[in-house]
This record gives sequence, structure tokens and C-alpha cells, in this order.
Amino acid sequence: MAIIKESIIGTHIVCEIKSSNIAKADYDTETKKLIIEFNNNLKYEYEEIPHQLFTSFRSSESQGSFFSKNIAKKYKYKKL
Repeated sequence: MAIIKESIIGTHIVCEIKSSNIAKADYDTETKKLIIEFNNNLKYEYEEIPHQLFTSFRSSESQGSFFSKNIAKKYKYKKL
């Protein structure tokens, strides 16, 4: 697991991640929106991410691989 720090701020679960691709993940448990900040400083917001999917993402051995296989391009997203 490559999560180096995790914080809960209100309805947000914020994870700092040590990954070759992902720097941070911010999940809002109310709106089910997930913001991924990549190492190149680009940010994308993904909609309607089930809480169980985010839990699986957090506990996966590689968040980058899990994200690529299970979230990227499978959920509606926009660049921030």
C-alpha cells in the first residue's frame, strides 16, 4: 500500500499517495466525487464513485494500477 498520509476533513477522505502516477486522492463521501491529483499536477474529478470502490482503491497494493483498471475512463470525469 502506497498511502503515506490519510486525513478525514468533514465528508472528505484525503490520501497522499506515493505512486509513479498519483500524488493525492480526495473522496467526498456525500457527493461520491473523487478528485485525483497526478504527479504532473493535473487534477481530474470523477463522479458517482461508490464508497466501496474507493475503499478498495485505498486498500489496494497499488493505487495507480487499481485506478487505471477500475476507475479511469469507466466513470464520468472532467479536468479541473
